[in-house]
Amino acid sequence: MIHVTATESDAVRAIEAEAITRRFARGWHCLGLAEKFRDGKPHTVNAFGQKLVVFTGEDGGTNVLDAYCRHMGGDLSQGTVKGNAIACPFHDWRWGGDGRCKQIPYARRVPLRARTAAWPTMEQDGLLFVWNDPEGKQPPEDVTIPVIEGATRDDWTDWRWTETVVHTNAREVIDNVVDMAHFFYIHKSFPTYFKNIFEGHVATQIMKGRTREDARREGGGGGPKMLGNTSVASYHGPSFMIDELTYHYEGYDLHSVLINCHYPIDENSFSLHSGIIVQHSDALPAEAAEATAQKLSDFILTGFEQDIEIWRNKTRIDNPLLCEEDGPVYQLRRWYEQFYVDAADVTAEMTDRFEYEIDTTRPVESWQKEVDANMARREAEGASA
Repeated sequence: MIHVTATESDAVRAIEAEAITRRFARGWHCLGLAEKFRDGKPHTVNAFGQKLVVFTGEDGGTNVLDAYCRHMGGDLSQGTVKGNAIACPFHDWRWGGDGRCKQIPYARRVPLRARTAAWPTMEQDGLLFVWNDPEGKQPPEDVTIPVIEGATRDDWTDWRWTETVVHTNAREVIDNVVDMAHFFYIHKSFPTYFKNIFEGHVATQIMKGRTREDARREGGGGGPKMLGNTSVASYHGPSFMIDELTYHYEGYDLHSVLINCHYPIDENSFSLHSGIIVQHSDALPAEAAEATAQKLSDFILTGFEQDIEIWRNKTRIDNPLLCEEDGPVYQLRRWYEQFYVDAADVTAEMTDRFEYEIDTTRPVESWQKEVDANMARREAEGASA
């Protein structure tokens, strides 16, 4: 009889996943282009597990309130903007941007307790932000979204903006901050340098890469050849990422700013947005820059669709099994946790500066072999055809 002694390495790795919290992240969340909400109509936004109404009054201020009227539950997002208030379609109660009922046309006076929840808002760089805090506190002065200089300059394009709903928890998109390898396998990129820096409420990914020859389209057309790209992408808070993205071509660089942002609809879905602007240059005058911005927007949306297909089929995992080249997944999740606890419970472990650079020697060597094999296969198939 043969006796086999089980060791720790023989044990089957179990996937662990705790129940997803219904608490939503504290911080600024982008609802999209501000002009979308300036049409004089109320807009429905499902966010943070509830329905909100967004409207812009005659004074030009855009407001966010709970959508259901505190009178008898009418849906304010189906109402009418009147002056600087949103009027309920049920009984015409008028609610101001501060959450207070301003007028009841058929009543002599407004009840003292006629108040609904008003959400702090901010407009910046042509974008509308809303502040969420489970503790009900106002945004601290030191928690800000940096101004994007190119967003308000004439030598940059207008925003190209996309929105899509993703049916999974928002943590899945955050994990991409440290996930170098998925860029090669999912997005057909070729990272050659990858570093993360976490500090305070900011998480940064620095990535450099070169173009994959095996991912180029057949007969890719004329024009300058793309050599690679440099990306410095930072999440400012839990949901708004600014990526200073430079594409390197033969003879010139193309400068762009990419926005990757989201807001939670509920604990199992979120609204994913992307926006991009491109700088004009001698090599890329205004008309060409606008066309390039649209192409890049389409390209980025394709990338999101590739991610979404993975998210749609994967399972949530709290204890991922990692190798050295996988990056600081656990450290990122500790950073991300600060937005889900009370402000008094944020620890130094969540906010202290942390840096990690992946040694890309092995990945680059392996990926180049795969690219070479793909190119050889393509040439062989072309010759046989």
